[in-house]
Amino acid sequence: MVVAGTYGGWQYFVPAPAERSTVDAIVGVLLGLYICSHPAANGIDLIFAQRGAVQRMTSQWSGVRWLALNFLVMLVGWMVLVAGVTRLIGRVE
Repeated sequence: MVVAGTYGGWQYFVPAPAERSTVDAIVGVLLGLYICSHPAANGIDLIFAQRGAVQRMTSQWSGVRWLALNFLVMLVGWMVLVAGVTRLIGRVE
């Protein structure tokens, strides 16, 4: 999440020239995909690993915190991904 915050601050505070805009956008898309990949893999493992794992996970406080942290990381990754795609699509030629 620190890397995502650094990327967001970089995009907000440093105006990108037109020729560097494509590289910035691609970095944002790849970074967003990388950040989202870990919680998505955890979710898929949770769903398909064992029958009843979701119920056991949500019955304990530590499991709920783990799910909330995965959701937060997925949300941050999604925002970085959207920022990169927006910069890629909305750039001025």
